Amino acid sequence: MLPRETSSAEGGAQFFAEIREQPAALRRLLEHRAEYERAAAAMATRPLVRMVGHGSSDNAASYGVYAFGLAAGLTAVRDSISLSVYYDAALDMTGSTVVALSQSGRTPDVLEYVVRARRAGAFTIAVTNEPESELAGTAEAVLPLAAGPERAVAATKTYVTQLGALGLLAAHAGGRGQEFAGAVAEAADLLEGHLPAFELATSQIAVPFVSVGRMFVIGRGPEFATAREIALKLLETCYIAAEPLTATDLAHGPVAALDPLFPVWAVAAPDATLDAVVDAAKRARAAGAAVVASGTAAGALEDAQYVLSVPKPSEPLLAPLLSVVPGQLFAGAVARAKGLDPDKPRGLSKVTLAR
Repeated sequence: MLPRETSSAEGGAQFFAEIREQPAALRRLLEHRAEYERAAAAMATRPLVRMVGHGSSDNAASYGVYAFGLAAGLTAVRDSISLSVYYDAALDMTGSTVVALSQSGRTPDVLEYVVRARRAGAFTIAVTNEPESELAGTAEAVLPLAAGPERAVAATKTYVTQLGALGLLAAHAGGRGQEFAGAVAEAADLLEGHLPAFELATSQIAVPFVSVGRMFVIGRGPEFATAREIALKLLETCYIAAEPLTATDLAHGPVAALDPLFPVWAVAAPDATLDAVVDAAKRARAAGAAVVASGTAAGALEDAQYVLSVPKPSEPLLAPLLSVVPGQLFAGAVARAKGLDPDKPRGLSKVTLAR
Protein backbone atom coordinates (compact mmCIF):
# COMPACT_ATOMS: atom_id res chain seq x y z
CA MET A 1 0.00 0.00 0.00
CA LEU A 2 1.40 3.40 -0.98
CA PRO A 3 1.50 6.11 1.70
CA ARG A 4 -1.11 8.85 1.45
CA GLU A 5 0.84 11.87 0.26
CA THR A 6 -1.78 14.58 -0.06
CA SER A 7 -5.46 15.30 0.29
CA SER A 8 -7.48 13.93 -2.61
CA ALA A 9 -9.38 17.22 -2.69
CA GLU A 10 -6.29 19.29 -3.39
CA GLY A 11 -3.82 17.11 -5.30
CA GLY A 12 -3.46 17.62 -9.02
CA ALA A 13 -4.94 21.11 -9.34
CA GLN A 14 -2.48 22.05 -12.08
CA PHE A 15 -2.72 18.67 -13.81
CA PHE A 16 -6.50 18.90 -14.12
CA ALA A 17 -6.42 22.61 -15.03
CA GLU A 18 -4.03 21.89 -17.90
CA ILE A 19 -6.24 19.09 -19.20
CA ARG A 20 -9.14 21.55 -19.27
CA GLU A 21 -6.97 24.06 -21.17
CA GLN A 22 -6.42 21.69 -24.10
CA PRO A 23 -9.16 23.08 -26.37
CA ALA A 24 -7.78 26.61 -26.00
CA ALA A 25 -4.25 25.33 -26.58
CA LEU A 26 -5.30 23.73 -29.88
CA ARG A 27 -6.86 27.00 -30.99
CA ARG A 28 -3.64 28.88 -30.19
CA LEU A 29 -1.69 26.31 -32.20
CA LEU A 30 -3.78 27.19 -35.26
CA GLU A 31 -2.69 30.82 -35.00
CA HIS A 32 0.73 29.60 -36.23
CA ARG A 33 -0.45 27.58 -39.22
CA ALA A 34 1.48 29.84 -41.62
CA GLU A 35 4.74 28.61 -40.05
CA TYR A 36 3.56 25.03 -40.51
CA GLU A 37 2.76 25.65 -44.15
CA ARG A 38 6.23 27.11 -44.79
CA ALA A 39 7.95 24.21 -43.04
CA ALA A 40 5.92 21.69 -45.05
CA ALA A 41 6.97 23.37 -48.30
CA ALA A 42 10.62 23.14 -47.25
CA MET A 43 10.22 19.39 -46.67
CA ALA A 44 9.35 18.69 -50.30
CA THR A 45 12.86 17.71 -51.40
CA ARG A 46 13.59 15.72 -48.24
CA PRO A 47 10.57 13.43 -47.86
CA LEU A 48 11.88 10.87 -45.33
CA VAL A 49 10.66 12.13 -41.96
CA ARG A 50 12.73 11.26 -38.89
CA MET A 51 11.09 12.10 -35.56
CA VAL A 52 12.87 12.16 -32.21
CA GLY A 53 11.79 12.87 -28.65
CA HIS A 54 11.46 11.36 -25.20
CA GLY A 55 8.46 10.40 -23.08
CA SER A 56 5.24 12.01 -24.28
CA SER A 57 7.10 13.49 -27.24
CA ASP A 58 8.13 10.01 -28.36
CA ASN A 59 4.52 8.87 -27.94
CA ALA A 60 3.44 11.75 -30.18
CA ALA A 61 5.96 10.52 -32.75
CA SER A 62 4.07 7.21 -32.85
CA TYR A 63 1.08 9.23 -34.02
CA GLY A 64 3.26 11.12 -36.47
CA VAL A 65 4.13 7.90 -38.30
CA TYR A 66 0.45 7.60 -39.24
CA ALA A 67 -0.14 11.33 -39.73
CA PHE A 68 2.58 11.67 -42.36
CA GLY A 69 1.70 8.37 -43.99
CA LEU A 70 -2.04 8.94 -44.22
CA ALA A 71 -2.19 12.71 -44.76
CA ALA A 72 0.85 13.14 -47.02
CA GLY A 73 1.92 9.70 -48.28
CA LEU A 74 5.32 10.17 -46.64
CA THR A 75 7.43 7.60 -44.83
CA ALA A 76 7.97 8.71 -41.23
CA VAL A 77 9.91 6.91 -38.52
CA ARG A 78 10.60 7.29 -34.82
CA ASP A 79 14.34 7.52 -35.24
CA SER A 80 17.03 6.30 -32.86
CA ILE A 81 18.75 9.07 -30.96
CA SER A 82 21.34 6.67 -29.60
CA LEU A 83 22.47 5.49 -33.02
CA SER A 84 23.67 8.96 -33.95
CA VAL A 85 24.49 10.56 -30.61
CA TYR A 86 26.00 7.67 -28.64
CA TYR A 87 27.22 5.23 -31.30
CA ASP A 88 28.42 7.84 -33.82
CA ALA A 89 26.75 6.08 -36.76
CA ALA A 90 27.66 7.87 -39.99
CA LEU A 91 24.17 8.29 -41.46
CA ASP A 92 23.46 10.08 -44.71
CA MET A 93 20.46 12.31 -44.03
CA THR A 94 20.47 14.35 -47.23
CA GLY A 95 16.98 13.14 -48.13
CA SER A 96 15.57 13.51 -44.62
CA THR A 97 13.54 15.99 -42.64
CA VAL A 98 14.13 15.78 -38.90
CA VAL A 99 11.24 16.70 -36.61
CA ALA A 100 12.57 17.15 -33.08
CA LEU A 101 9.82 17.12 -30.46
CA SER A 102 10.52 18.68 -27.07
CA GLN A 103 8.18 20.58 -24.79
CA SER A 104 11.05 22.40 -23.10
CA GLY A 105 13.49 22.55 -25.99
CA ARG A 106 16.29 21.67 -23.56
CA THR A 107 16.72 17.90 -23.74
CA PRO A 108 20.47 17.41 -24.31
CA ASP A 109 20.54 14.38 -26.60
CA VAL A 110 17.66 15.68 -28.73
CA LEU A 111 19.69 18.86 -29.20
CA GLU A 112 22.79 16.89 -30.10
CA TYR A 113 20.81 14.74 -32.54
CA VAL A 114 19.61 17.87 -34.35
CA VAL A 115 23.16 19.26 -34.54
CA ARG A 116 24.42 16.02 -36.09
CA ALA A 117 21.44 15.70 -38.40
CA ARG A 118 22.03 19.17 -39.86
CA ARG A 119 25.67 18.28 -40.36
CA ALA A 120 24.58 15.10 -42.17
CA GLY A 121 22.36 17.02 -44.59
CA ALA A 122 18.89 16.89 -43.02
CA PHE A 123 16.39 19.73 -42.93
CA THR A 124 15.66 20.21 -39.22
CA ILE A 125 12.43 21.31 -37.56
CA ALA A 126 11.92 22.00 -33.85
CA VAL A 127 8.41 21.42 -32.52
CA THR A 128 8.48 22.97 -29.07
CA ASN A 129 6.49 24.90 -26.51
CA GLU A 130 9.52 27.16 -25.98
CA PRO A 131 10.29 28.97 -29.25
CA GLU A 132 13.22 30.79 -27.61
CA SER A 133 14.84 27.57 -26.41
CA GLU A 134 18.20 26.13 -27.40
CA LEU A 135 16.49 23.55 -29.59
CA ALA A 136 14.66 26.29 -31.46
CA GLY A 137 17.98 28.08 -32.01
CA THR A 138 19.60 24.91 -33.32
CA ALA A 139 16.95 23.86 -35.87
CA GLU A 140 16.31 25.54 -39.21
CA ALA A 141 12.56 25.88 -38.69
CA VAL A 142 10.65 26.39 -35.45
CA LEU A 143 7.03 25.32 -35.03
CA PRO A 144 5.59 26.62 -31.76
CA LEU A 145 3.08 24.53 -29.84
CA ALA A 146 1.66 27.66 -28.18
CA ALA A 147 0.22 25.50 -25.38
CA GLY A 148 1.03 28.05 -22.69
CA PRO A 149 2.99 27.28 -19.50
CA GLU A 150 2.70 23.65 -18.44
CA ARG A 151 3.51 23.41 -14.75
CA ALA A 152 2.40 19.89 -13.89
CA VAL A 153 5.26 17.46 -14.43
CA ALA A 154 3.11 14.97 -16.34
CA ALA A 155 2.50 16.45 -19.79
CA THR A 156 -1.07 16.79 -21.03
CA LYS A 157 -1.71 19.85 -23.17
CA THR A 158 1.73 19.77 -24.78
CA TYR A 159 1.09 16.17 -25.83
CA VAL A 160 -2.26 17.01 -27.43
CA THR A 161 -0.82 20.05 -29.19
CA GLN A 162 2.10 17.93 -30.45
CA LEU A 163 -0.47 15.63 -32.09
CA GLY A 164 -2.16 18.67 -33.60
CA ALA A 165 1.18 20.03 -34.76
CA LEU A 166 2.25 16.79 -36.45
CA GLY A 167 -1.14 16.40 -38.09
CA LEU A 168 -1.10 19.99 -39.31
CA LEU A 169 2.44 19.70 -40.69
CA ALA A 170 1.57 16.43 -42.43
CA ALA A 171 -1.64 17.84 -43.87
CA HIS A 172 0.20 20.84 -45.29
CA ALA A 173 2.77 18.49 -46.79
CA GLY A 174 -0.13 16.61 -48.37
CA GLY A 175 -1.75 19.73 -49.78
CA ARG A 176 -4.76 19.83 -47.45
CA GLY A 177 -3.56 22.06 -44.63
CA GLN A 178 -6.45 24.51 -44.70
CA GLU A 179 -9.05 21.74 -44.53
CA PHE A 180 -7.18 20.03 -41.71
CA ALA A 181 -6.84 23.27 -39.72
CA GLY A 182 -10.61 23.65 -39.88
CA ALA A 183 -11.01 20.11 -38.58
CA VAL A 184 -8.63 20.85 -35.68
CA ALA A 185 -10.78 23.84 -34.72
CA GLU A 186 -13.87 21.61 -34.81
CA ALA A 187 -12.09 18.98 -32.70
CA ALA A 188 -11.20 21.64 -30.12
CA ASP A 189 -14.87 22.61 -29.86
CA LEU A 190 -15.89 18.96 -29.59
CA LEU A 191 -13.36 18.36 -26.82
CA GLU A 192 -14.44 21.44 -24.92
CA GLY A 193 -18.07 20.34 -25.03
CA HIS A 194 -17.31 16.82 -23.76
CA LEU A 195 -14.70 17.56 -21.09
CA PRO A 196 -17.20 17.81 -18.21
CA ALA A 197 -18.71 14.43 -19.11
CA PHE A 198 -15.24 12.86 -19.44
CA GLU A 199 -14.26 14.21 -16.04
CA LEU A 200 -17.42 12.96 -14.34
CA ALA A 201 -17.22 9.50 -15.92
CA THR A 202 -13.58 8.93 -15.03
CA SER A 203 -14.05 10.12 -11.45
CA GLN A 204 -16.91 7.65 -11.04
CA ILE A 205 -14.83 4.62 -12.01
CA ALA A 206 -11.54 5.54 -10.33
CA VAL A 207 -12.09 3.97 -6.90
CA PRO A 208 -12.21 0.31 -8.08
CA PHE A 209 -8.70 0.81 -9.53
CA VAL A 210 -7.05 2.11 -6.35
CA SER A 211 -5.60 -1.32 -5.55
CA VAL A 212 -4.53 -2.06 -9.14
CA GLY A 213 -0.77 -2.36 -9.52
CA ARG A 214 -0.46 -3.30 -13.19
CA MET A 215 -2.37 -2.83 -16.41
CA PHE A 216 -2.07 -3.34 -20.15
CA VAL A 217 -3.17 -0.48 -22.40
CA ILE A 218 -3.91 -1.56 -25.96
CA GLY A 219 -4.60 0.20 -29.23
CA ARG A 220 -3.60 -0.01 -32.84
CA GLY A 221 -2.90 2.31 -35.77
CA PRO A 222 -2.92 6.00 -34.77
CA GLU A 223 -4.45 4.99 -31.45
CA PHE A 224 -1.35 3.05 -30.44
CA ALA A 225 0.10 6.47 -29.61
CA THR A 226 -2.90 6.95 -27.31
CA ALA A 227 -2.24 3.62 -25.64
CA ARG A 228 1.39 4.58 -25.07
CA GLU A 229 0.49 7.97 -23.63
CA ILE A 230 -2.24 6.67 -21.32
CA ALA A 231 0.17 4.03 -20.03
CA LEU A 232 2.75 6.74 -19.34
CA LYS A 233 0.21 8.87 -17.46
CA LEU A 234 -0.73 5.87 -15.29
CA LEU A 235 2.93 5.20 -14.54
CA GLU A 236 3.73 8.84 -13.77
CA THR A 237 0.74 9.91 -11.72
CA CYS A 238 -0.57 6.88 -9.82
CA TYR A 239 2.36 4.44 -10.08
CA ILE A 240 0.45 1.72 -11.91
CA ALA A 241 2.89 -0.44 -13.86
CA ALA A 242 1.09 0.07 -17.16
CA GLU A 243 2.47 -1.38 -20.37
CA PRO A 244 1.27 -0.32 -23.83
CA LEU A 245 0.73 -3.03 -26.42
CA THR A 246 -0.76 -3.22 -29.85
CA ALA A 247 -4.01 -5.17 -29.78
CA THR A 248 -2.36 -7.94 -31.78
CA ASP A 249 0.68 -8.13 -29.50
CA LEU A 250 -1.56 -8.90 -26.53
CA ALA A 251 -2.37 -12.30 -28.04
CA HIS A 252 1.31 -13.13 -28.63
CA GLY A 253 2.22 -14.01 -25.07
CA PRO A 254 1.17 -11.17 -22.72
CA VAL A 255 -2.43 -12.44 -22.48
CA ALA A 256 -1.06 -15.30 -20.37
CA ALA A 257 -0.28 -12.83 -17.57
CA LEU A 258 -3.86 -11.58 -17.23
CA ASP A 259 -6.06 -12.33 -14.23
CA PRO A 260 -8.86 -10.54 -12.31
CA LEU A 261 -6.32 -8.17 -10.74
CA PHE A 262 -4.70 -7.26 -14.07
CA PRO A 263 -7.10 -5.00 -16.02
CA VAL A 264 -6.85 -3.95 -19.66
CA TRP A 265 -7.59 -0.50 -21.08
CA ALA A 266 -8.58 -0.80 -24.75
CA VAL A 267 -8.67 2.12 -27.20
CA ALA A 268 -10.96 1.36 -30.14
CA ALA A 269 -11.40 3.23 -33.41
CA PRO A 270 -13.97 2.53 -36.16
CA ASP A 271 -11.38 1.63 -38.78
CA ALA A 272 -9.52 -1.38 -40.14
CA THR A 273 -7.94 -2.01 -36.71
CA LEU A 274 -11.23 -2.46 -34.87
CA ASP A 275 -11.50 -6.23 -35.28
CA ALA A 276 -8.09 -6.70 -33.66
CA VAL A 277 -9.06 -4.55 -30.66
CA VAL A 278 -12.42 -6.34 -30.27
CA ASP A 279 -10.66 -9.71 -30.34
CA ALA A 280 -8.08 -8.56 -27.79
CA ALA A 281 -10.82 -7.37 -25.44
CA LYS A 282 -12.56 -10.76 -25.72
CA ARG A 283 -9.32 -12.55 -24.90
CA ALA A 284 -8.78 -10.29 -21.89
CA ARG A 285 -12.26 -11.00 -20.55
CA ALA A 286 -11.83 -14.72 -21.11
CA ALA A 287 -8.71 -14.49 -18.91
CA GLY A 288 -10.76 -12.85 -16.17
CA ALA A 289 -9.39 -9.34 -16.62
CA ALA A 290 -11.56 -6.26 -16.28
CA VAL A 291 -11.71 -4.24 -19.51
CA VAL A 292 -12.05 -0.47 -19.82
CA ALA A 293 -13.20 0.50 -23.32
CA SER A 294 -12.44 3.96 -24.67
CA GLY A 295 -12.02 5.65 -28.02
CA THR A 296 -14.47 6.57 -30.76
CA ALA A 297 -15.59 2.93 -31.15
CA ALA A 298 -15.70 2.06 -27.44
CA GLY A 299 -19.25 0.78 -27.80
CA ALA A 300 -18.05 -2.02 -30.09
CA LEU A 301 -16.24 -3.69 -27.17
CA GLU A 302 -19.21 -5.56 -25.81
CA ASP A 303 -17.12 -7.42 -23.24
CA ALA A 304 -16.02 -4.26 -21.42
CA GLN A 305 -17.16 -3.59 -17.85
CA TYR A 306 -16.40 0.12 -18.15
CA VAL A 307 -17.11 2.21 -21.24
CA LEU A 308 -15.73 5.73 -21.78
CA SER A 309 -17.13 6.78 -25.14
CA VAL A 310 -15.39 9.48 -27.17
CA PRO A 311 -17.13 11.54 -29.89
CA LYS A 312 -15.96 11.20 -33.49
CA PRO A 313 -14.26 14.23 -35.03
CA SER A 314 -14.96 15.08 -38.67
CA GLU A 315 -11.35 14.15 -39.53
CA PRO A 316 -10.64 10.57 -38.37
CA LEU A 317 -6.93 11.31 -38.01
CA LEU A 318 -7.79 13.71 -35.19
CA ALA A 319 -9.48 11.06 -33.02
CA PRO A 320 -6.34 10.55 -30.86
CA LEU A 321 -6.54 14.20 -29.74
CA LEU A 322 -9.85 13.33 -28.10
CA SER A 323 -9.35 9.70 -27.11
CA VAL A 324 -6.33 10.39 -24.91
CA VAL A 325 -8.25 12.77 -22.66
CA PRO A 326 -10.32 10.20 -20.71
CA GLY A 327 -7.04 8.39 -20.03
CA GLN A 328 -5.41 11.56 -18.72
CA LEU A 329 -8.39 12.26 -16.47
CA PHE A 330 -8.60 8.66 -15.28
CA ALA A 331 -4.94 8.68 -14.29
CA GLY A 332 -5.44 11.87 -12.31
CA ALA A 333 -8.62 10.56 -10.70
CA VAL A 334 -6.97 7.31 -9.60
CA ALA A 335 -4.00 9.27 -8.23
CA ARG A 336 -6.34 11.45 -6.19
CA ALA A 337 -8.23 8.39 -4.96
CA LYS A 338 -4.89 7.00 -3.77
CA GLY A 339 -4.07 10.27 -2.01
CA LEU A 340 -1.26 11.05 -4.46
CA ASP A 341 -0.53 14.39 -6.11
CA PRO A 342 -0.45 14.03 -9.92
CA ASP A 343 1.21 17.45 -10.13
CA LYS A 344 4.34 16.13 -8.45
CA PRO A 345 5.24 12.54 -9.32
CA ARG A 346 8.07 11.10 -7.23
CA GLY A 347 11.54 11.39 -8.72
CA LEU A 348 10.49 13.28 -11.89
CA SER A 349 11.21 16.74 -13.22
CA LYS A 350 9.83 18.70 -16.17
CA VAL A 351 12.97 18.46 -18.30
CA THR A 352 14.87 15.28 -19.19
CA LEU A 353 18.43 16.39 -18.48
CA ALA A 354 20.21 13.07 -17.98
CA ARG A 355 22.46 12.11 -20.90
